[in-house]
Parts: sequence; structure tokens; C-alpha cells
Amino acid sequence: MIAFYLFPISYAFLSFPVAAAVFTVPFLIVQYRRHGYIHKLRALILYLLLLYLLNAVYLILLPLPDSLHNAPPAADSYFQWTPFHFLADIARETRVSFDRPSTYPLLFGERAVLQVAFNVLLTIPFGLFLRYYFRARWVRCLLLSFGLSLLFETTQVTGIFGIYDYPYRLFDVDDLMTNTLGGMIGYLAAEWLANRLPRIDRLDEGVDLSAKRVSYTRRLLAAAIDWCILLPVCAVLAVMHVPLLYAYASVVIVYFVAVPYATNGRTAGKWVVRIRIRGRGDKERVPLAALAARYGLLYLIAGGANLTYPIVAVRDFPPLALIPYAVGLFALNLWLAIHLIRCLFNRRRVPFHDKWSGTRQIVG
Repeated sequence: MIAFYLFPISYAFLSFPVAAAVFTVPFLIVQYRRHGYIHKLRALILYLLLLYLLNAVYLILLPLPDSLHNAPPAADSYFQWTPFHFLADIARETRVSFDRPSTYPLLFGERAVLQVAFNVLLTIPFGLFLRYYFRARWVRCLLLSFGLSLLFETTQVTGIFGIYDYPYRLFDVDDLMTNTLGGMIGYLAAEWLANRLPRIDRLDEGVDLSAKRVSYTRRLLAAAIDWCILLPVCAVLAVMHVPLLYAYASVVIVYFVAVPYATNGRTAGKWVVRIRIRGRGDKERVPLAALAARYGLLYLIAGGANLTYPIVAVRDFPPLALIPYAVGLFALNLWLAIHLIRCLFNRRRVPFHDKWSGTRQIVG
């Protein structure tokens, strides 16, 4: 019986890294937009919530039938509406003799007892998360725990909403009761947990966002959002037969120089993750020349040199010129890679395009 539950749990842990990778980008965006930074405790709780939901879904759905055209369950009805019917199951199946206390431990090996215990344990973490992280009142926790259980039972009795021809598990009112009980036990247990962890609604008290360092993860996410916007623009310009290098240079100048100058240091990607560019000193507005130097170094010189090689140099340059170009490009990229690695491992080092342009990124 225990192996029946360990099977889906193992699948949940195996798939968690993939789910976490998919979850990370929206998680980062929401946290940066809402709080302005990533708090480690908040992140840990949300990833634990994701792991819990994976386990809950797999425990409810697995194992699946062998075919979508499965046979109907061997039961007179797909619904069990009698409350506390599990007590009759325990009485019918048990090997316990109530006049012999030495047999009482056998209850913990009974299928009906383990099923009730599983249904209670399944939603205890749900109640914990609702009260501690989401600050839910007991009425909301009761309703949401019941709603979650109802979703589980409906998913099973409809064959995952019609994917399978017949239900492969039955709707049981006892499951609704025990799942809801588990949610409320979790709600009560959260009182003990809350006394030992920081209050989730006070994590940001005293945090000075202006003193927060802009991480490379945040920079990279902003750049990825920007280029997700710009690549389709470049593709449209290419369809219009605009030479690629001209299209690339025009997009860089307009989007990374003109737009941040007009928006006081923000691009769309930087706006999403709540960062912006500032110039030297305490000047609120970043100078146009600083923006031109910053993105000229990054995208027109470093990026342009790499883009020119496969598009122009390989096709048009003579071999005697192509060889030193390739060697020089390799040296440039090697220097950039070493420089980036050194910046990643030494927080006091500043990326070359920040240093040489006299710009920096701040939260805001």
C-alpha cells in the first residue's frame, strides 16, 4: 500500500527540476515587480509550494490507465455518498481484535486506515501555505481546502475531464471530509510555524531598494525580454529587404539609446524587472552620450563584430583579411568571457560597458 503512494511521489521529485526551471522566469518577474528584489525565504517557500503541488497532482492522477479507452470500474455507482463509510471498510477488513490491545498496531497496516491517513496528510501542507504565506483566515482555508478536494474528486470521476472513456477512481464523500480536515490541521499547525519563522508580511520592512545591487540574473532577464521584442522587428526588416547590419544598428540605436533617454534609463525589459540606468554621480537623467557609449560598446562593437563575421566577412573578405579577422574576433570573445567570469565571481568588478560609459544600473 505504501509503495502505491511512493510511486507518484518519486515522479514528482524527478520532474521537479523541469517544473522549477519553467517556473523560475515568471517567479522572478513577479518578485521583481512586486517586491523589487528576491527574498530567499519567500523564494524557498514558493518553490516548496510548487513541489507540494506536483506531489499532490501526481498522487491524485497516478497511476493512469493503460489506454484512453479504459474499462468502466467494477462498481454499481461512480459515487460514494455515505459519510464515514471508511469506518465500515475498516471494520470489514481489519485484522484487529478490539478485546486484544496487542493487535491495535495492526491498524497502521490496514488499507482503509492508510487511505484515510493519506487523504488527511495530502492537504496538511495546503493549509500551512494558506495561513503562513497567503495569510488566509480560517473560513477561506476551509472553503479552499474543500474546493481543492472537490477538484481532485471531480478530476478522478470524470476520467480527467473526459480524457479517459470511464472514471478510473470513484468520487468519495469521505475523501472530501478527510481532505478538508487535513487543510484545517495544516491551518492550525501554521500557528506553531509562524512563531518560529519571520512573518511573511514583514519581510520587506526596512529594506532599502536603492542600496540593492542589481544582480546579473536580473540584467540577463531584462536583456532577454528586450531581445524577445526586438528579434521579430529585425525579422520584419529582413523581410522588407533592409540589409541586416543596417537593421541591427538602427534597432540598437533607437531601442537602446533613444528609448532609454526618453524614459529616463528604461527599456521594456528593464521596466518589467524594475531597474534603470543612471549616469555618474547623483544625476537623475542619464546623458545621451553615456547611453550611446554604453550600448555602442556592448552591441555595436562587441555584438556588431560577431554579427559581421558570418554575414559579411565570410562572404566578401579575401582570405588574407579573413584570417586576422577570425583571430581578432576569437581574442575579443575570449577576453569578454574571462571578463564576465571575473565580474560574476568578484562583486567589486564592474562590467566594461558600465565602467567605460560611466553608467550603472539601479533598482527603481
